[in-house]
Amino acid sequence: MPALRWTLPSLALLAALGAVAGGCGGGSATSDGPSTGASTSTASSENSSTPESPGEVARQRLGLPPLPANSLLPGYLLIADRDNNRIIVVSPDKRIVWRFPPAGGLGQGQSFAGPDDAFLTPNGRSIITNEEFADTIAIIRLGQRPRISFEYGHAGSPGSAPGYLSHPDDAYLLPNGLISVADIINCRVLFIDRHHRVARSIGRSGDCSHDPPSSLLQPNGDTPTPDGGVLITEIGGWVDRLDRKGDLMWSIHTPTGYPSDAQLLPNGDVLVAGFDTPGHIYVITPQGRVIWTYGPDTGAGALDRPSLAVPIGNHLIAATDDYGQRVVVIDKRTKRIVWQYGHLDQPGSASGFLNKPDGLDLIK
Repeated sequence: MPALRWTLPSLALLAALGAVAGGCGGGSATSDGPSTGASTSTASSENSSTPESPGEVARQRLGLPPLPANSLLPGYLLIADRDNNRIIVVSPDKRIVWRFPPAGGLGQGQSFAGPDDAFLTPNGRSIITNEEFADTIAIIRLGQRPRISFEYGHAGSPGSAPGYLSHPDDAYLLPNGLISVADIINCRVLFIDRHHRVARSIGRSGDCSHDPPSSLLQPNGDTPTPDGGVLITEIGGWVDRLDRKGDLMWSIHTPTGYPSDAQLLPNGDVLVAGFDTPGHIYVITPQGRVIWTYGPDTGAGALDRPSLAVPIGNHLIAATDDYGQRVVVIDKRTKRIVWQYGHLDQPGSASGFLNKPDGLDLIK
C-alpha cells in the first residue's frame, strides 16, 4: 500500500460482524456473478439459500478440518497477501492450508495481480477480491479446481467510463446479488450487476468532496450493514452511515486523516483502522467520541499503516499490519498482540511470511 493519500488500499468485512449479520467490462458472468436487480428476489444462484453457514460451506469447499476445541482463534484467516499476488488461508497454528492461484489456475487471458481484499461471498461458495492497482474485481469460485468466474474492470487501465474502475477497494458480493465497491479515485461507491452494468452509484466521478450521499471524498471502504445500508470510509477523515435507501444517517470525523475500512459493531459503534505510522485502531461512537484506542508508538506492538481491523469474537480484533508485514490479533481487554502471522518488518513469500497483507476475512 503506497503512502500517497489518494491510493489507499484497504479492507472491510461483513462476515466479521458475526452476531449482527449473519471482468473485464464485457466479460462473461456465471452464477457466481452479481444479479441484475436490487431486491433479494433477484439474487443469483450464488446467493441461493442454504441450511449451512457461509463458513461451513467454505470449509467444505476448501477442504478444511474442524478447529480444535482449545483454539485461540475462532476460525481460519483468509488473507489477501497483496504483493505476493496471492490469497491464502492460514490455520490458527499458522499453516497455509489453501492458496490462490494454484499452478495453472488462471484461464486464458486472465490475470491476477495484487489482491487488495478478500471476502467470502454470502453463501461461502466463492471469494470476491479487488485488485486495486490493477483496477479490477474478481470472483473466485471455490472447489476442487478454484477459478475466476466473474471479472469487472480493465486490468492496468484505470478509468471512469462504464466497465472501468480506478483503484477499486473493498468489493463485496451483497445478499441481493449486486457487487458493491469503493472506486477511490473516481470518488464513488458503485453497485454492479451480473451484466457488468452499474445499477446505482453513491457519489459521482469528478466530484471529490465530502458531502454524502451527494459526493464523496475518495472513499476507500463500503462495508455492508445488517440493515441493508452501507458504512463508507472517506480518505480525509470521515465515516458515513447510509441506510438502505441511501439516505445519510450520520457522519463522523475520525482522529486520523486516513481512516481505513470502518466496521459497524453490534452496538452501533464503529471500529476503524488509522493508516498511519505508528498506526492506530479506534472504536468511535456515532456521535464521534473515541472510547477505545490501540496504538503503541514503538516496540513489537507498534503498527505500521494498518488498513483493516475487524472483531472476531472473544474480545479479539484481527488487523492487517500492512507495512509491518503481518496480520495480528489483539486482545481488546489487555491491548496486547496475542497472535500473529508474518514476521515484523520482514516481507517474504516463504511459509510464515507475508508481503503487504492488505485484507482478511474470518472463516469459521
